[in-house]
Amino acid sequence: MGSQFFVWSGMWIFPVIGIIVMLFVFYMVFSRGRFSGCSSSYDYNRNFKDDKNSESALDILNKRYVNSEISKEDFERMKKDIIS
Repeated sequence: MGSQFFVWSGMWIFPVIGIIVMLFVFYMVFSRGRFSGCSSSYDYNRNFKDDKNSESALDILNKRYVNSEISKEDFERMKKDIIS
């Protein structure tokens, strides 16, 4: 059972598979989730939204007034607070 057994029996594939698995693990650890198919502008802090997707406070206030959730007096007071 010399080196010929190692080469001809297919045992050489296990070190190659081990190296590939180690490289894959290192990639997954150090890429910090970019492998999961997310775009490059992925926000890692999920508490904040992108600027293009978030609404301003005035937009939200207008929607609440249109949906009759707040009265006209409340709307005017809150609008004044937001603008100032």
